[in-house]
Amino acid sequence: QVQLVESGGGLVQAGDSLRLSCAISGRTFSSFHMGWFRQAPGKEREFVARISRNGVSTSYVDSVKGRFTISKDNAKNTLYLQMNSLKPEDTAVYFCAADSNYYSLYPERQNGYNYWGQGTQVTVSS
Repeated sequence: QVQLVESGGGLVQAGDSLRLSCAISGRTFSSFHMGWFRQAPGKEREFVARISRNGVSTSYVDSVKGRFTISKDNAKNTLYLQMNSLKPEDTAVYFCAADSNYYSLYPERQNGYNYWGQGTQVTVSS
């Protein structure tokens, strides 16, 4: 059974940094394409970042480009999201997601992933 567990969220001030982690178990981590999504209060869940299974290809939503970095450590079975220069509009519950398909067909869409974590809250005060 595949399980994803996020950690690293918290309350920070605008301009601060946070690093989210997502530990995956139950299957070889290197076989997954991975992504981060977030959901702010009253809004739909949105794509934030994704990384290919081999870690070579990444993409980001425009609002976080240059501030967030997605990475993965296959040896530690862990996905990361380094978030710098945080803004109040980054406040949301952040979810990691895994796609076990060989080809990542919809890496920026929720239905492109078949496993999800429970989420971790990030709150950025102004």
